[in-house]
Amino acid sequence: MRGTSPVGQPTRGTTGTNRLRRNDRWIAASDAFRKAGDPLVVDLGYGASGVTAFELATRLRRVRTDAEVLGLELDPARVATARAQLDEVRAGQTSFATELPVSFARGGFEVPVPGGRRPAVIRAMNVLRQYGEDDVAAAWRQVASRLSPGGMLFEGTCDEIGRIASWVDVASDGIPISFTISLRLAGLERPGIVAERLPKALIHRNVPGERIHALLTALDREWERTAPLSTFGAVQRWLAAVAALKAQGVPVQGSKHRWRLGELTVPWAAVAPAT
Repeated sequence: MRGTSPVGQPTRGTTGTNRLRRNDRWIAASDAFRKAGDPLVVDLGYGASGVTAFELATRLRRVRTDAEVLGLELDPARVATARAQLDEVRAGQTSFATELPVSFARGGFEVPVPGGRRPAVIRAMNVLRQYGEDDVAAAWRQVASRLSPGGMLFEGTCDEIGRIASWVDVASDGIPISFTISLRLAGLERPGIVAERLPKALIHRNVPGERIHALLTALDREWERTAPLSTFGAVQRWLAAVAALKAQGVPVQGSKHRWRLGELTVPWAAVAPAT
């Protein structure tokens, strides 16, 4: 970047194959992507490998063939690594399509996009983990301000192999809209394990008196109560637990189609920090 430095702190940790598959699926189904005039998606802070951008583009192209993905990282070495990987893709040396619409550049929260284009979607998974909770709202506003009208920022966290994930949908004005949990149901001991992978805005709030704690406690309770349904599979057990929460007045969003994927979505107001 000329004259300025990218904004943000370098990301840490691993970049695993299929780690972000649950979030990829969410983005592909979102109105922000499906209805976008320009379906440009930014993978912000993609990590040590460009694989998450390749996977995201592959999944998005099944929905819209005109989708594009731009991977942004602060570290020039990571950008160089991802571009070298892209050369391998173009040469047909990987399992990805050679014409995959992916590019990589250096950038941070300022979200630099060539030609003044504004992304329909910005994905920032495992990016804010090393920040303070007080930094989150400003980061949301700065990043989301780069979105096109009707665009969406998806910010959250997942485990190293992508079986446990959660994220916040943030509108282009920086206001959080909803919160989603996404879990691999097979072998799940209890849904509350997501507490270890909550977004930075919530991870320190899983204590009595906070809304997120109340939600996870209720979800664990219903998961235990529906244990007999395990005979019919983890999906049926999950559907029953989520339906029970909704019947109790929890403002669960979405349909059973989404619930079957191990997802639970509520309005942000249902989990927002109390203070």
